[in-house]
Amino acid sequence: MNTVVDNTPYFALVDDDAHSAHLLTRMLLAHGAPRIVTFTDAADAASRLFPSLASADACPTLVIVDLKAHSAANLEFVAVLATVAGKLDIPVAVMAQRPDRQHTADLHDAGVTAVFTRHAERDAYRREAANIVSFWARSQRLDAVGM
Repeated sequence: MNTVVDNTPYFALVDDDAHSAHLLTRMLLAHGAPRIVTFTDAADAASRLFPSLASADACPTLVIVDLKAHSAANLEFVAVLATVAGKLDIPVAVMAQRPDRQHTADLHDAGVTAVFTRHAERDAYRREAANIVSFWARSQRLDAVGM
């Protein structure tokens, strides 16, 4: 008996704005990203993404967090997510609205691998999406099997 396992690479996108999630998904796919699974907020990610990270069978190869509401709860969520994902060497990237030095440092201290800027201008947003895909490609394990 053979068990079918779908271990093709995918991105997990945690975004609390459906329009933003759709736009970022389109931009990422246009720049060569693998399929993208979207989570609507931190609670959705906690209930659906965290179990997949715990099983380590069908984990994403990159987690992108783009939460618009600014709060300490978001930083706490990112810290927990980065801890869980970090155990599996899964990079966590955050899209931030004009991150200042302190905010970026706080995110890195929480365990985030990379911080990208959410741009309002279309071409700048497109370049940032390309940067995310490039970051993902550079962070892939060379010894990965079955991808």
